[in-house]
Amino acid sequence: MVVLTDGGSRVELVPERGALITRFIVEGEPILFLDESTLADPTKNVRGGIPVLFPSPGVLPGGRYTVEGHEFPMRRHGFARDLPWEVRNQEASRVVLALGHSEQTLREFPWRFEALLTVTLEGSALHLSFSAENRDSRPMPLHLGYHPYFHVPQANKAAAHVETDARNAWDNRQGATVSFSGLDLTEPEVDMHLLDHSPQGTTLERGPGLRPVELAWSPSFTMLVVWTLAGRDFVCVEPWTAPGGALQTGQRLLTVAPGATFSSEFELSVEPMARFVR
Repeated sequence: MVVLTDGGSRVELVPERGALITRFIVEGEPILFLDESTLADPTKNVRGGIPVLFPSPGVLPGGRYTVEGHEFPMRRHGFARDLPWEVRNQEASRVVLALGHSEQTLREFPWRFEALLTVTLEGSALHLSFSAENRDSRPMPLHLGYHPYFHVPQANKAAAHVETDARNAWDNRQGATVSFSGLDLTEPEVDMHLLDHSPQGTTLERGPGLRPVELAWSPSFTMLVVWTLAGRDFVCVEPWTAPGGALQTGQRLLTVAPGATFSSEFELSVEPMARFVR
């Protein structure tokens, strides 16, 4: 486990479990939800913290996609959250982690790459900087997302709120595009992919007794996913660069030229913050 501290804030990460940020605590208040049993069991996907979704947030239809006439399998949310990351540099409030291509990744994603995740704690703000260098000879598709589980007790969900100007969404429960007029976080399940959320950030109001969380991200993130389950004390507010299945459909899919590097920023805080302009 890697621990970062700054003032009254603390962050914990587990590099071996997908560079997962498991805890973000500000002045004793837990900002993130974590199911400890899934963290303790290496056979399970961890439910909680901030999973990194790369190179394919969401689910590919049929679990496969085609590259130059060849089919490749891709697991739900990509492989980055399942693989160990290397700690490249560690300081009191900052850590740099790396994930590179391997025989395993090339079976699912036939490009050579190096991804870096820099996590920086500054007071009550947590910054995540992600970069991916294309080390292949062909253009590389780029699809990235974050899946933060925010601590929202079930009793608070009726008062919880995610700010958005979206009017259209993919309702993942129905498997259909719908007109969007707001979220009811008390429903049995909410799995709403907001297709036209335009601000480069949002605010999650977590209800009575909990400070709101401000989120900000780079323009490369073009859609927002909100997910929660009844009876579970979390609300996920997830920026993605493209809709689920983009490796197959090409919709909003980014491309990194050979030798080039994609970079992005994501920040969350319990205090107001400046919006990213990159």
